[in-house]
Amino acid sequence: MSSCSVENQNPNHPSQLNPPNLCSKNDLPSNHAVRRRRSSFSKTPGFDFPQIVKPCDFTSLISDEILLQILSNIPEQSHRKSNCAVSKRWLSLQGRLVTSVWVLDWDFLISGRMFFRFPNLTHVDLVHATLVSNSFGALLNHELGSFYIGHDECLHDGHVLVPVDEVDFGLKVLASVYPNLTRLVVVNCSEIGLLSVAEECDILQELVLHHCNDHVLIAIAAFQNLQVLKLVGVIDGLYRSVVSDRGLTILAQGCKRLLKLELQGCEGGYEGVKAVGECCQMLEELTFCDHRMDNGWLSALSYFESLKSLKFVSCKGIDLNRELDEHLGSCPVLQSLHLERCQLRDTQTVRALFVVCQTVEEVVFKNCWGLNDAMFFNASLCRGMKSVSIEGCSRLTTQGLEAVVLSWKELESLKVISCKNIKDDDVTPMLSVLFSDLKDFKWCPGNASCLSTILSSSDMGKRGAKFFKKF
Repeated sequence: MSSCSVENQNPNHPSQLNPPNLCSKNDLPSNHAVRRRRSSFSKTPGFDFPQIVKPCDFTSLISDEILLQILSNIPEQSHRKSNCAVSKRWLSLQGRLVTSVWVLDWDFLISGRMFFRFPNLTHVDLVHATLVSNSFGALLNHELGSFYIGHDECLHDGHVLVPVDEVDFGLKVLASVYPNLTRLVVVNCSEIGLLSVAEECDILQELVLHHCNDHVLIAIAAFQNLQVLKLVGVIDGLYRSVVSDRGLTILAQGCKRLLKLELQGCEGGYEGVKAVGECCQMLEELTFCDHRMDNGWLSALSYFESLKSLKFVSCKGIDLNRELDEHLGSCPVLQSLHLERCQLRDTQTVRALFVVCQTVEEVVFKNCWGLNDAMFFNASLCRGMKSVSIEGCSRLTTQGLEAVVLSWKELESLKVISCKNIKDDDVTPMLSVLFSDLKDFKWCPGNASCLSTILSSSDMGKRGAKFFKKF
């Protein structure tokens, strides 16, 4: 019987006498021969193994402009982050759609990676990048973030802040790349850094300055279109700087087109607040947060002729001057008064506040310490009250609430939440009639009432009942 020779057989032209498929079982080649045959196939010029075909990227046929329009219609919270992982092209295109970022690493800005990754930014927050945290020490939790502070270091001494000259350099580079910047949040800069931003970013409308002082505010007049300004002088445990009457006067003379102003941890007094009221005639919203104002400053609020909203947050006191009533005026168009986490220590001070704010139509008390019936009675000075919200004020009673609420003939909305001395059993028939006539009414004075309301609006009790029926 003739044998099948694998070595001498041409794979492209098999022999008719000895075709490969006619070999008997005993004549099969050995493993060594098979390996030689495979190697000979790979060396044969006319033989090609099948190639693995990669899937085609059909999006490459779409232009950048059309793909940008498609990506811009995707909801931001659902798939935008996963789109960045598709390809480098999608990563680059997705970066063009981002307009607001919180920078967490200062090197990301200085190295230039931020400019290539996000070329069209209009809102930039540099707070977290400027506050450098250590890997040891105590953990400080704040609304700005969590930071590790060493036992022998303090933020306001500059040990864990990016130096001023480096911040100024970063602002200069940032402004040159993003001339269309409209909002900027920065910590520990000087007037030189602010001037570089003002020269390049003509349309900047909102500015937040942390670790601000009077000297920094010298450059504030260079921002011609600034409408929203927040100055943070002191944050306990983080940093400390001084914004006084001098700084407020500089601010007033330079920012005459302001619509909204927030002063956090700032000092000053009557003269500085008066200057802001006289010069910033378009100002509509004013917020004092943890202020350090001198006594007697409250009477300067009467100079704000366009003020519509006044807010106090985390203030240890409003104004302790005992002679306020003799010099008080009122804000002519004020509509809203908001007090949150404030310490109301004196009835006369609260009366002076409502004398200034007697034109308001909306008042909010939220988690205010010390608010009792006598203090709340001064709110009856506001004859045109339409909306009242009281939350977390444990000293106010049902009788004190009724004495004031019944005097408001135009009241439309009332919300009472988590006030433990306001009880359902103390509600009189006259108060019940008032409640039934309100357009917007929410009544959860005690924690038990709040819990029952929440449970009644859900199926938790029903699901629990079905569960326990099985046993």
